[in-house]
Amino acid sequence: MVVGVLVQISNSNVDKIFDYLVPSQYISSIKVGIRVFVPFGNQKVEGFVLEIKEDEHRRQLKEIYAIVDEDIVLNEEMLELGKKMKEETLSTLISTYQVMLPKALKAKAGVRVNKKFHTFYQLIDESYIGKSAPQKKILEMFLERSEIPKEELVVVSNSALSTLVEKNVLLPIVREDYRLKYEVLSDDKKVLTKEQEAVVQEVISGNYSVPYLLFGVTGSGKTEVYMHIIEDVLNRGKTAIMLVPEISLTPQMVEQFTNRFGNQVAALHSALSEGEKYDEWRRIARGEANIVIGARSAVFAPLKNIGIIIMDEEHSDSYKQSDKNPRYHARDVAIWRGKYHKCPVLLGSATPSLESMARAQKGVYHLLTLENRVNGKVLPEVSIIDMNRESKNSSSHLTSQLLEEVNHTIERGEQVILFLNRRGFSTFVTCKNCGEVIKCPHCDITLTYHKSSHMLRCHYCGYATSLPSVCPNCQNEALSDLGVGTEKVEEELHSLLPSARVLRMDVDTTSRKGAHKKMIDAFRNHEYDVLLGTQIVAKGLDFPLVTLVGVINADTSLNIPDFRSSENTYSLLSQVAGRSGRSSKSGKVFIQTFNPDHYAITYVKHHDYLGFYKEEMKIRRQLGYPPYYYLCYVKISGKDMKLLGNEANKIKRALERNLKHTKILGPTPLAIFKLNNIYRYGIILKYKKEEELREILSKIIKHYQTNIKIRIDIDFNPSHFS
Repeated sequence: MVVGVLVQISNSNVDKIFDYLVPSQYISSIKVGIRVFVPFGNQKVEGFVLEIKEDEHRRQLKEIYAIVDEDIVLNEEMLELGKKMKEETLSTLISTYQVMLPKALKAKAGVRVNKKFHTFYQLIDESYIGKSAPQKKILEMFLERSEIPKEELVVVSNSALSTLVEKNVLLPIVREDYRLKYEVLSDDKKVLTKEQEAVVQEVISGNYSVPYLLFGVTGSGKTEVYMHIIEDVLNRGKTAIMLVPEISLTPQMVEQFTNRFGNQVAALHSALSEGEKYDEWRRIARGEANIVIGARSAVFAPLKNIGIIIMDEEHSDSYKQSDKNPRYHARDVAIWRGKYHKCPVLLGSATPSLESMARAQKGVYHLLTLENRVNGKVLPEVSIIDMNRESKNSSSHLTSQLLEEVNHTIERGEQVILFLNRRGFSTFVTCKNCGEVIKCPHCDITLTYHKSSHMLRCHYCGYATSLPSVCPNCQNEALSDLGVGTEKVEEELHSLLPSARVLRMDVDTTSRKGAHKKMIDAFRNHEYDVLLGTQIVAKGLDFPLVTLVGVINADTSLNIPDFRSSENTYSLLSQVAGRSGRSSKSGKVFIQTFNPDHYAITYVKHHDYLGFYKEEMKIRRQLGYPPYYYLCYVKISGKDMKLLGNEANKIKRALERNLKHTKILGPTPLAIFKLNNIYRYGIILKYKKEEELREILSKIIKHYQTNIKIRIDIDFNPSHFS
């Protein structure tokens, strides 16, 4: 017997199937989709078995060393999906398979995860009478229980337990013990509104061939709709995937679902330890969990017989993997799996992406709407504060109007969310004497000052250094920190409202395992009055006592040089505004901005998504951006700046010769030209139909794959240009 093996080496030159002989002792255990150890050159490497065939030519082939898995790691669906992703993203086949698996199943991941086991005992000789008091006590424990864990019995007597086992009175049973435990805490199933019920019935009785787009205002009860649909799916013996965009939202969503569905739920996200991920993945693969909740990579959960795939906050760019191959979008994978399983895919958002809404308007997606908040709650009143006037009267980043509202809200026993999408104490440090700005030595970006650690940090490559006492250029003691981050606002709040209990939630404060959930629980339990945070606090969170949301600087995302900046700003502001007034009390929102007349901000004031959509679509049509054109981003990077520029221009000329229906922009230096000592150029391709595009790009990739000085990255439908 011969097997075709794809070795786990991330190199396009060896991204193909190699044949190996199977020794007789392994023939009965070989299956397509398991891992094996094989000789490869002078190495011993892992690989996936993709083919099984007879050796008709009796070739001299090397033999596999050993079988790694008893069970299939990549089933037929995943193998087919990987091949599709390779074609669509122009990545290696091995990278598509590796992105589907936890690190414990990847070669050379540096992760060695052991399975945990738990020993239980069962009484098998009921006629035995204990010879000692400890033996009798242990046997009495079995009068009302069929099996008892070891740790309870050894407390009585370890020697007595051993004796009962030796005499075949008790039978030890060893079971694998999963690291995460779930249980039903309370069945708080809510009665649906007529709007919600109509959406549920449409999905469970509808056509799976067209994805559904659920456009529901914040607070309209989308999560309850999701749970009712999933309950119906489970009742029909099927399984479900529930995707959320941020790991910070996962604990809250898992809690809501386990309250309803108990240990039928499994979680897959990056905040879990590698052992927990490995356990959860195997629970899913074994059919012990029927609902998978997680961030982007959970779309690859090895569920069988899927009945629904739901993507909450479908507009979020965190669903796109942009930093490494394969550069896939979870939405595309979800739709592919939906077709494979003949099940519906439901995309939900209060601010759908323009591409999704355009598809819904054309009938490519089926549009469903929830126009009202549950229980007749009104959307919060939004006020715009013009910082062009306010900043002249105060040096604080919190205007008197916003501070007054924060104070009144706290006095009423209610809570506040303050949003600033920039962490750290200040955005840069400069010299008042010579104008020097302290930058990262590895990146073309200013360092951010973090006062709590007295450090300057690069938020791109991770470089950190102590804040110098003098200017490194002119040696004067004239350094000053400018700009504002969450750490500085926290300091201002403590100074201006000393009695307010402030909780800061950003990447710096939530890096420890479990920190997200602890903070969310503490704020929900009213241990704090004010939740100050970055994008982490903008989506999905539901706090009944929050009646005021303040946006400290709405222009942070608006000023980013990206064609999606207005869309991202509208979405972010709408989402964070939606955290206010979600219970019986009405809510208020105050947005501080230097651009009070910008349409992305004025439409937020009126909660008018469709108005924003129409306005933005006009601009996209004029400029030739999605959804009117497809985009492909070609990124060329390397350490030699002069060589890189020459090669970038060569690539552009090659594209111009071969692509007749494509607009080619660039090459231009990226906004951050140098990142971690690597220089970077980008070429943007705009097209409506270009049949030979992937073939041409594949040839360019192949041309440079042996050139260690130049790297080519291709990103179809990029979420941003960086």
